Amino acid sequence: MVESLLAQAEMNGSVNVAMNIAFGIIATVMIFAAFSVVTTKNVVHAALYLVVVLAGVAAQYILAAAEFVAVSQVMVYIGAVMVLFLFGIMLTRAQIGKEEGLNNSGWQLGIPVALLLFGLMAYVIVDTYEDTVIGERTPFATEGISDQVLAPFLVPFLAISFVLLAAAIGAIVLARKD
Repeated sequence: MVESLLAQAEMNGSVNVAMNIAFGIIATVMIFAAFSVVTTKNVVHAALYLVVVLAGVAAQYILAAAEFVAVSQVMVYIGAVMVLFLFGIMLTRAQIGKEEGLNNSGWQLGIPVALLLFGLMAYVIVDTYEDTVIGERTPFATEGISDQVLAPFLVPFLAISFVLLAAAIGAIVLARKD
């Protein structure tokens, strides 16, 4: 099926080689950074590798011509979530750097569990959508999507942002009193 789609795209002249190369480069960097997140022993480095992964996702959205989603990715995940991670790192009293003995002794059990879950998910997705064909859609403006997504949730989003900011400031004040 993939081969027929590629052949059809080549006949229509719609294969963009530069976009495919950019996708491959970005995906390779994201995979390296994702493995580095879980293998590094430095918690700050793990947070920075996570920023690289999330920035790669935003770059992939830009390649897919979904600029609104890319900007949302940067603002919400890289901006807000990473700031919260860095506040959490600041609040921990662990040394920043390589420390031994911080891992759970049964971490190896996670590898077969992860592989089992990946296999199960892949099987279910392929079994469910094996014969599904996506029809042609007409393009639509991202303005309408942003209005639909942001309009009902803008005030609650701002309210929860202030609550999280107040909680982070309070946690820093309490942690620094010692």
